[in-house]
Amino acid sequence: MTYFQVNPNLLCLIPTQNHSVEDITKILDEHPEIKFVSLAGIDLAGNDTDEKIPIKDFHDNIQNYLDGEAIQTDGSSVVLPGIATLNDGKVDLVPDPNVIWYVDYNYEHIDSVTGLPIGTLRIPSFLYHNGEPVCSRSVLKKSSKYFESKVMEIFKAHPELCSEYDFSIDELERINLIVATELEFWVNSPDEKISSQKLTISQELKEQYWKRTKGVVRTALEQVIMTLDQYGFNPEMGHKEVGGVKPHITNSGDFHGIMEQLEVDWKYSDALQGADYELIARILIKEIFRLHGLEVSFNAKPIIGVAGSGEHTHVNAVAYLKNGKKINLFAPKDMEGDYLTVIGWGSLLGIMKNYNLINPFVSASIDAFNRLQPGFEAPTHTVASIGQDVHTPSRNRTVLLGLIRNLNNKYATRFELRSPNPHTNTYLCLSAIYQCMLDGINFAVESGMTTKELEAEFTKPFGTPGKYLEANRLYRSEDDIFECMTEDERDMKFGIPPATVYDSLKGLFSNNAVIDILCAGDVFSDKLLRSYSQAMLDMWQKELVERIIPRNIHTLRKYVKLHDMDNSYDSALWQEILHLKVILAKNTDESFSVFGSIKSAIDAKNLSEISKLQLRMNVHMKEIEALYREYSENQI
Repeated sequence: MTYFQVNPNLLCLIPTQNHSVEDITKILDEHPEIKFVSLAGIDLAGNDTDEKIPIKDFHDNIQNYLDGEAIQTDGSSVVLPGIATLNDGKVDLVPDPNVIWYVDYNYEHIDSVTGLPIGTLRIPSFLYHNGEPVCSRSVLKKSSKYFESKVMEIFKAHPELCSEYDFSIDELERINLIVATELEFWVNSPDEKISSQKLTISQELKEQYWKRTKGVVRTALEQVIMTLDQYGFNPEMGHKEVGGVKPHITNSGDFHGIMEQLEVDWKYSDALQGADYELIARILIKEIFRLHGLEVSFNAKPIIGVAGSGEHTHVNAVAYLKNGKKINLFAPKDMEGDYLTVIGWGSLLGIMKNYNLINPFVSASIDAFNRLQPGFEAPTHTVASIGQDVHTPSRNRTVLLGLIRNLNNKYATRFELRSPNPHTNTYLCLSAIYQCMLDGINFAVESGMTTKELEAEFTKPFGTPGKYLEANRLYRSEDDIFECMTEDERDMKFGIPPATVYDSLKGLFSNNAVIDILCAGDVFSDKLLRSYSQAMLDMWQKELVERIIPRNIHTLRKYVKLHDMDNSYDSALWQEILHLKVILAKNTDESFSVFGSIKSAIDAKNLSEISKLQLRMNVHMKEIEALYREYSENQI
């Protein structure tokens, strides 16, 4: 095992202002340990490309790279179904000179001359197919540019909006979108297993949340924070999350039986840079913990029955004035009189009304939906909290979106979307959020409504028709929606949330008028939306057949008869267990099992039937798990 140490002598990044031929040449000459270059494009599934271009080739062609000369790759290596096909599969990688470039080090391969680890300069890039950008990064670039240009146009067309911020239209220079994410993850000793029961008990007793880290986990977490600082992230904190158990100490004083949930946060940045930050952060975190013999999981729900990992995403928009001053466009002039500005209210209305267009890019996997269950501080329904009153900022952890405010700091005003997870494609998620925000801003401005009228629109009672929002929906709750409401009440007030990947994605191909919101400004296209939907639906079906059903069969086979004596209670429980086993997994001449029916529905490409059967499978698996626990605990 290679022991990792933070090395202050390593070159970690090349900032945007140093992307000239002269600067890059000088920097690379001074750092011969950087042996390779890799162009990192992001496909529609959020996967990043990686290759090893010798540094000499890059040296010889730096100007061509900066001019956007493409490097070809095989379309079969990226997720672009219906775009990069077998008979038209060439995809080009085009470097992005307008963001920070990073150096990825191999700490297990040391340069014999410098004594430093071998580095690869990773350049965030765009994927092009037949001259058109077709990647996640390109969508976010278009979305942020479109949002910023449209809001500038809105200010010019409605200069009276400037009075909310005490500047004139002549002072306005540009609009900028701001984002920050909170990255949660699980860390464990790979060769040791911890029972989910122990994890559940520890979680219920709150034995881990924000507690002091110890031993190798403490060392690795501290090194992650220090390394992120070297890479220009400006990390704000790292801490334990709610999940985990206390490790045990060996005779040598080391810890074993490690299973802990952690979170790392860093400072905000603009949209595209923020999404790039998240990608490189995941790489660094995984590598540093691995070099300490620990495994990192960024899955949304790595352990069923225990807290999952979220990636709360914070968004807002700012105006830059010509004198250099920065204005938060969500924060009202009078923080004690209003929650939000007109643009802030419009953004909130747009997100909440159109969340069905955002969710396909937030939750597009079985893993993501496993996390979004009641009881684990994860949101289930489309409802927001803005605070008990204008003087009391929101602290509601049961809602989808929270308005974050600080009466003493206007710059802190922002939205926190709580549904994303570490595997959410942040590039596409942010793009959809910005498109929906614009739809709401357009309504708010064109309606001529005041901030108080927009607040009334957002907080209208159930059943009251809105000028923008649906009548039979509530969009705000300051209550604990899990403790204060039944599931039926939540469904009635906030709408029935999607429960499967198909439920989430079907909104992308069922309503052309709604889809126009995503496609405005040519940000998304029908081709990209079809490709993304196909990719996610294909992955969903393959995971059901290749992972979920085999895993469930393995679980069922572990449910064996335990009682010998004649006990009617045990016998009745065992018969129920056997009955569910047959329903789930045993095909007969008369009928197919649930597992068999899912496979048949997949063969028939009946997506709605697959979705229904998956939900039925989930219900029966929970039933049999509970029955077998009761049955086994009754044995002596």
